[in-house]
Amino acid sequence: MGKIRIIGGTHRSRQLTVLDADGLRPTLDRVKETLFNWLGQDLTGQTCLDLFAGSGSLGFEAISRNAQSVTMVEKSSQVAQQLISNVKLLMAENCQIINSEAQRFLAKNSLKFDVIFLDPPYNSALLEQGLRLISPHLAVDGVIYIEYHQNKPDLSQFNILKHSQAGSVNYALLNLKE
Repeated sequence: MGKIRIIGGTHRSRQLTVLDADGLRPTLDRVKETLFNWLGQDLTGQTCLDLFAGSGSLGFEAISRNAQSVTMVEKSSQVAQQLISNVKLLMAENCQIINSEAQRFLAKNSLKFDVIFLDPPYNSALLEQGLRLISPHLAVDGVIYIEYHQNKPDLSQFNILKHSQAGSVNYALLNLKE
């Protein structure tokens, strides 16, 4: 078992338990700090999708910053159960945990989101797949956060609004090209 810390908002400094599951790597605090500076800190009225939730680090940060709703999608049933426990601990009634593969969720989902977090395991093709499937799920003026290691995905259908790097981790904020 490990811990993540919420770095801002109403649940600031709260620590949540995360499983030591294969491929699970919570987003670094300094990366989260930059991301939420980009997003403007307060997500009041925003709907968020954490498509490869894992530790839930990004989704819980959004909850703490007043997101209207957060949907976390996680394929591992054990990891999803831990996310549910953390939702109960925070009493986050505006957070929904869905135990499903990302592609299956997107095939059935008809909602649009203002902020979509795409941070799948690095050594997979899931980021490329997610980027190809995500457009119909993004609200007008919505943004997508991506995190990747070394292999930069094809971003030709997106505008790169912000980009940074922390060690070997690259991350960016995108929106759809008109």
